[in-house]
Amino acid sequence: MSDLTFKNLNFELDDLVSFMTSNHWIYHSNPHPSIDEIESRFHKGWYSTNKETFWIEKDSKKIGLLIVHDMDDTILSFDIRIDAKVRGNGYATIAMHWLINYVFNLQDKKIRLEAYTRSDNLAMRKTLHKCGFVKEGYLRDAWENDDGSVADSICYALIRKDWEHKQVTPIKLNDLPY
Repeated sequence: MSDLTFKNLNFELDDLVSFMTSNHWIYHSNPHPSIDEIESRFHKGWYSTNKETFWIEKDSKKIGLLIVHDMDDTILSFDIRIDAKVRGNGYATIAMHWLINYVFNLQDKKIRLEAYTRSDNLAMRKTLHKCGFVKEGYLRDAWENDDGSVADSICYALIRKDWEHKQVTPIKLNDLPY
């Protein structure tokens, strides 16, 4: 498997629209974003204001999108989307390892990287676990979809200390007697 490259979005609106509308994003709140929605978000700074957005490329072809949120904070979250044609080939895991190293090597020290996913998104849950993220919470009816339906959500996080020491610190699940 050849290495992936990560490049800033750089105002490539046509490529963004093509990528977002040619895929079905079943585990996102809007599985079928319209061209108008994507263009509107783009022009309002949704992909750039307090965020960094990267294309995930393989052999110079765009196969994914990675958006890092809350760049001015010490706790970041992200959104990752892999093209349906190449899902299941380990590219999300490679992208996650790149993201982890990118975030924790930033000059302003970040404390943690958080991930929220729907409870039924087993592929993402496996990827997060494989990349050292710890499941920290199960949130009932916490994922609201654009169609009005709700789903359970799961919170994962990777903390800087664990990354630095190459360890996984378990959470204190039963810290109170009740």
